[in-house]
Amino acid sequence: PLPVARDVASGPSVLEVSAPVKAQEPGQGASGQGGKSPLQQWAEQLAGPLDIPANALIGYANGELALRKEDPSCHLSWVTLAGMGSAASDHGRGGANLLGLSGAQAKKYGDDAATAAGRALCAGGTDLGAGTGWWKAIAAYHPGSDSELFRQRVLGMAQLYATLSLDPASASSPRVKATRFALGQLGLPYVWGGNGPDAGAAGFDCSGLTKASYDSAGVSLPRTADSQFRALPPVPASEEPRLGDLVFYGSPATRIHHVGLYLGNGLMINAPTEGQAIQIHTYHSKGDDYAGAGRPA
Repeated sequence: PLPVARDVASGPSVLEVSAPVKAQEPGQGASGQGGKSPLQQWAEQLAGPLDIPANALIGYANGELALRKEDPSCHLSWVTLAGMGSAASDHGRGGANLLGLSGAQAKKYGDDAATAAGRALCAGGTDLGAGTGWWKAIAAYHPGSDSELFRQRVLGMAQLYATLSLDPASASSPRVKATRFALGQLGLPYVWGGNGPDAGAAGFDCSGLTKASYDSAGVSLPRTADSQFRALPPVPASEEPRLGDLVFYGSPATRIHHVGLYLGNGLMINAPTEGQAIQIHTYHSKGDDYAGAGRPA
């Protein structure tokens, strides 16, 4: 179990990524290669690494650009809209409602899905650049019994997209594949000794999740948190973990009792303890027994 209770709602800011076209808005300036706009080129370059259809990416970018004009103090990022599109509909694949926009929301904010969703998030003077503002806005956008899981999924995918947009070449790496697998398990229950639904369990324990995540990427890890800690090359204490690193808790001299997978921006994906679902937490708090990070790949 985790050494210290962690407040999931305390600081999920996923807005540390540059805007897709920076200062240039779609349709302005010189055309890109082959007569395509810079925005089209941007979307086509990122569509594969992010696994988002290019037309959906263009929609998310236009949503950010529209709100940058309408409400610049909101600090809406396209990665938030992309996270919502992933959680709501897998980016509209199969004809689903792209951003889960309700009829009432569409009537109030407009029928362009991304711009309307942005307006809904920014309503009432919200600042999405602050963790608490971001968290509350997503909850208000998608209320109901599954609101917490929806927020977790949006947060996780938005953070992944932010990281990949800055390093698209890493998309096929084992650490990104493992992270995608772990994000796909959000909401499953903690099960002591659990190795997941494919192994006949309803969920995972902490090290079962990290092992299965890397198994999915072709990297074999030992089964327990302690053995994973001792098998992996350590990340220097002077360095921040990177996406896909494993973060450990306990005593290196005696026993490591917990492990999570680092997501970036101070967050990890983990199976905390009995009675809790697989979820995203801050990874390191003052006074906890964080023991360091290891790098599987």
